[in-house]
Amino acid sequence: MKWNAILRPRYFLLISTLGLGAFFAAGCSSKEAVQAASVGRPPAPVVVASVEQRDVPVQISAIGNVEAYQTVQIRSQVNGQIEHIFFKEGQDVNQGQLLFQLDKRPFQADLEKAIGNLRHDEATAENSRLQAERYTALEKQGVISREQADLQRSQAKADASAVQADQAAVDAARVQLQYTDIKAPIDARTGALMINLGNLVKANDTPFLVQLNQVTPIYVTFSIPETSLGEVRRYSTGRQLKVLAYPKGQSTPAEGYLTFIDNGVDTQTGTVKLKGTFTNKDRRLWPGEFVDTALELSIQKNAIVVPSKAIQTGQQGEYVYVVTADSTAEARLVKTSGTFQDLTLVADGLKTGERVIVNGQLRVAPNAKVVVQSTTSGKAPSNAEAATGSAAAGGAL
Repeated sequence: MKWNAILRPRYFLLISTLGLGAFFAAGCSSKEAVQAASVGRPPAPVVVASVEQRDVPVQISAIGNVEAYQTVQIRSQVNGQIEHIFFKEGQDVNQGQLLFQLDKRPFQADLEKAIGNLRHDEATAENSRLQAERYTALEKQGVISREQADLQRSQAKADASAVQADQAAVDAARVQLQYTDIKAPIDARTGALMINLGNLVKANDTPFLVQLNQVTPIYVTFSIPETSLGEVRRYSTGRQLKVLAYPKGQSTPAEGYLTFIDNGVDTQTGTVKLKGTFTNKDRRLWPGEFVDTALELSIQKNAIVVPSKAIQTGQQGEYVYVVTADSTAEARLVKTSGTFQDLTLVADGLKTGERVIVNGQLRVAPNAKVVVQSTTSGKAPSNAEAATGSAAAGGAL
């Protein structure tokens, strides 16, 4: 009892001291947390661009394939041996230009033989005609019977028919001889030579001798979704629609015009085939290559545009960060209506002159401070440039 009375006050003193120390420690930690919260995160460095208003082409984009305007596979129409080749692979040739020449000697001999038969039968026919005239005169005099005269007249007609057959044979032999000269049927560019000098060829045999591709003008074939067909037909009524083709690695397009809309929708892909015709005088388009294609439907006046890099996608839809006057990043929902090159058209949510963040969004929090490092320009071609197609086009409306 005595020891308990002595130790109890000391025990309570120790507990009180420990509790008070814990209280002060907790108070210090809370103070540090409040100080840290008051400081917050530093402003995020960003790159911004101004919201602009400009005239923008309304386009439908697709992947196109370049096709030769005409393709001809040159084959021999007669059997023979290649004696001469008058072009080099990859050379431009003109219509009527001599490409190959076969050995003419067998065909020349056949022609001369046919001509000889013709001359022989012409002489025979002439003699039969004179005999028929004499027999006709003797028949009228009563010297010979009508039967004898008719027989001679029939012979004269038969010999005349033989002359006509011989003339046809001569013409056929002359055509065969002409086939030994193989000429270009169109203005085109030659491909790889498939059969070399000295080889024997057969009429219409495989492989062909060489393939000709006409590259001026040239086609670009592409497909659009069937949902866009009505719009294309509406805009193409009464005027030609411009088609822009961008060869790989080039920013300046080749210009052409829409010249063909297929008469049916592909039931497997739900697309419609279209063709644009290009003059291709500079030979920028080449048969077989794939190009980015833009079909220009119209010009949208005074469209609100921002760089496409500014557009972000969240749970509530597309949005951008707008930098306010006090350098705060405001997250704002927007409604887009298409793209042109690296620009996005904004139908609702932005005004001309506002600044949007185009780089550094990952470091930005809504309503947080930002530091503008630089300002970029989403400059697109002017209306005149857009109308002439001198600017590149991308995306779809």
